[in-house]
Amino acid sequence: MPDLDPDLDLRLERMMDVPPATLWRCWTEPELLMQWFCPRPWHVTEAVIDLRPGGRFFTRMAGPLPDGSQADMPNEGCFLAVDPERRLVFTDALQAGWRPAAQPFMTAIVTFEPRDGGTFYTATALHNDTAARDKHEEMGFSKGWNTAADQMLDIARSL
Repeated sequence: MPDLDPDLDLRLERMMDVPPATLWRCWTEPELLMQWFCPRPWHVTEAVIDLRPGGRFFTRMAGPLPDGSQADMPNEGCFLAVDPERRLVFTDALQAGWRPAAQPFMTAIVTFEPRDGGTFYTATALHNDTAARDKHEEMGFSKGWNTAADQMLDIARSL
């Protein structure tokens, strides 16, 4: 895990009362990821997970906008590292097969550390500049990623 640079990075850390293997499933099985990955009333309508370095990580989210219309947000990305039940690293700076993306935003590092019969869960979003970090925080990183983590924990507890 890289050191947190408060000017460029955002991080969520939580102790969860489920084993790493269960949280890993929530992150790596499309049908489970679709149930928790974005805060309700938003939802994931499509997920593609090719779980290998260079593999595709794609989600399509839908949800209401302030003007009452519905948003459709495809999110194309690429896995950089896959360490089963320990760590996932992915980015939207690359597409599947290491193809550069037109508008990179972040790289994410998610870790699952066995601790006290549960998991110390960490999700870090790395940005290339302060403006991108600030934009992500303004978009609701803290609230949104915590809400999604709550939803993931609910799903994990039901498995």
